Amino acid sequence: MDRMNPKVDAYLSKAEKWQDESRELRRILLDCQLTEELKWGKPCYTLGKGNVAIIQGFKDYCAIMFFKGALLEDKEGLLIRPGKHTQAGRQIRFTNVQEVTGMEAILKAYVHEAVEVERAGRQVKLKETSDFEIPEEFQAKLDEMPVLKDAFKALTPGRQRAYIFHFSSAKQSKTRQSRVEKCISRILEGKGLND
Repeated sequence: MDRMNPKVDAYLSKAEKWQDESRELRRILLDCQLTEELKWGKPCYTLGKGNVAIIQGFKDYCAIMFFKGALLEDKEGLLIRPGKHTQAGRQIRFTNVQEVTGMEAILKAYVHEAVEVERAGRQVKLKETSDFEIPEEFQAKLDEMPVLKDAFKALTPGRQRAYIFHFSSAKQSKTRQSRVEKCISRILEGKGLND
């Protein structure tokens, strides 16, 4: 395993949770001839310049997340969409090391399929920001304030979607309106919801 990245060694030695599970996932991913890097503060496995998978630790589980998991066949029915707005990534989750080791052959099959997807240059067809419905309270503000509309259009698509999801998730119009008002200055400053 001479392909181990010292940055990932350091990450794993400091991890408070899921160390054994992450080490097993690491071993499996390295057996699949991927390059190991540390990206977004997590062990990430790449093929050329393409991200294939990343090991993630959460409170209740750890996971291997495939960046283009939506393109995988998922013959075993294991892939989970991490969030309701996630378009491409899919996870396989674990709560103990025995689950990881017991699924090694299956995991390798998923990794090999993900590698083939990357080699083929396949891309997940992502929804455009314009495909998402803008809440009427926000649309009214955009129509009322052309400078806000221009500032919103200047944001990256991901930042635009974050605002749309944030506004849309409120059940009451009053709450949506309040959220819009609170975010106007951030949008005008060119900042995303979480910047």
